[in-house]
Amino acid sequence: MVEHYDVIAFGTGSAMNIVSALVESEERRRIAVIENNMVGGICLTRGCIPSKMLLEVARNVKRVLEASKFGIKVQFQGVDFAETMQRVWQRISKESQSIEKSLKRHPLIDLYLTTGTFVGGYTVDVNGKEIEGGTVLLCTGSRPAIPKVPGVEDVDYYTNDNFFKELRRLPKRTVVVGGGYVGLELGFFLAMMGSHVTVLQRRPRVLPDEEPEVSELVLKELSRYMDIKVSHEVVEFRRIGDRKIVVAENKLTGDNVEFEADAILIASGRASNSDITQVEKAGVKVDAKGWIVVDEYLRTSKEDIWAFGDATGKLMYKHKANYESMIVYRNAFKGERVKVDYHAVPHAVFTEPEVASVGMKEEEAMKNFDILVGYATYGETAKGEAMMEEHSFVKVILEKETFRILGAHIVGPEASILIQEVVNLMYAGGTALPIYRGMHIHPALSEVVERAFYHLHEPGEWREHQHRH
Repeated sequence: MVEHYDVIAFGTGSAMNIVSALVESEERRRIAVIENNMVGGICLTRGCIPSKMLLEVARNVKRVLEASKFGIKVQFQGVDFAETMQRVWQRISKESQSIEKSLKRHPLIDLYLTTGTFVGGYTVDVNGKEIEGGTVLLCTGSRPAIPKVPGVEDVDYYTNDNFFKELRRLPKRTVVVGGGYVGLELGFFLAMMGSHVTVLQRRPRVLPDEEPEVSELVLKELSRYMDIKVSHEVVEFRRIGDRKIVVAENKLTGDNVEFEADAILIASGRASNSDITQVEKAGVKVDAKGWIVVDEYLRTSKEDIWAFGDATGKLMYKHKANYESMIVYRNAFKGERVKVDYHAVPHAVFTEPEVASVGMKEEEAMKNFDILVGYATYGETAKGEAMMEEHSFVKVILEKETFRILGAHIVGPEASILIQEVVNLMYAGGTALPIYRGMHIHPALSEVVERAFYHLHEPGEWREHQHRH
C-alpha cells in the first residue's frame, strides 16, 4: 500500500524553510521529510557552522601569536585540541537533535531517517516502504567528491563529512587535497592548532574562482603558516604500516613529489547525490555530472517536482539555498511566477585574511561592459593603519556610464561584513551613488569601501595604484 502525502521534502537543510511555512499555513498539508544523514542539513552538521566555530579559535590563536607586532608580550601555551573539537561537536549535535525532535513531534510531519530512492514519477521508496507526494522538493544537497586516484581506498582520510565528528587528536602532519575554500579554511584551522599542513592544489592558484590578485594575496599570507603547493595534482595514495604517503605530480616540471601525512583531508570539490536518490526514475533531468537541471523558476523537467540548493550544482552557499527555498515556496504553493535572480550572490572564505566577493570579476565585466575599476588598500585608512593592515584591499567594478555596481572583491579583516554594503546597493537600484552621497563613520574600517569607490581607474590602470601602496 502506497502512503500518500501532499508534499515530500528531501533533506532537512533549506527545505525546512518551506516545511515551516507550510505547517504554519491554514491548509493542513501532510508532509513527508526524508533525511539520510544528521538532521539539520550540511551547513549545520558538517559545513558552515562547525567550521566557523573552529575558525574563531584559529583567529584568536593567530592574534595571540602576532600580538608582539603591537608591542604586546604574551606566552602562548597552546590549545586543548580535543576539547575544542568536542565542544563544537556537542553544540552541533544538540541543535541537530532538537530539530529532529521537533519534526518527530509535529502532527503533520512524518520524518523518514533513511535514503529515499525514486521508483516512479512521484513515488519514493523509504527503507522498503513506498510513499508518494503531490509536490516533491529536491533539496538533496551534495557530498565530497573523492578523486579517482590509485590507493585512495587504502588510506584513511577525512572530508568535511567526518572531520568534525571523528577528529580528536591533532595530527602532526596534515596533507590537504584541494586549495578551495573548504581545504584552506580547515587547513588554516589545523595550522593554527599546531599541525604542519601541506595543501596540494592542482590548479595554478588557490581559490581559483576569485580574482587573481585576491588568490595571490591569500597564497602569500597563508603560506606563512602552511606549505601550499599549487600546480600539484595528487596521483597516488600509499600506506606503509602506519605511514600514509600522498604522491603528487608537479605539473610544471612533471616530477612526482611524496608527502608523508598523519592525516589526509580531501577537499577537492563536491558531487551530486542524484545517483543515490535516482531522480531520473521520476523523469527528472540531470546534467552530465548528475546535477539536477532546473529552469529560472526552479522547476525540474517533471511537473510539481522542484529542486534547489546544492542539488543544482550552482553557487553552493547556504544563503543562496535559503533564498531559493522562498522562490520555490512562492512558485509551488502560492501560485506565483517568480524568477530567480543571481546577479548579486555574495560569498566569503573565512581564513585569515578573510575573502568576500559578489557579482562579476574584472575580466568577465570587460567582455560585456565599458567599466571602471576602483581600488583601495586597508592601509590607506586610519583604522587599517591602526590594525597594521597594509596589503589587504577592496576592489570594485562599475559600469562606466551609469555607475552601476557590477562586482566587488575584498580580501582582509571583516571582508564578509564590509561587502554587505555593496550587496545591498546591488539589490536597491544598483548604483554607487548612495556611497558618494552618504557618510561613512570615521575612522571605521568601512571607509576602505568608500575609498575604493573614489579611486576609480580604467581597467588595468588600477594596478599602478596597487603598486604605489
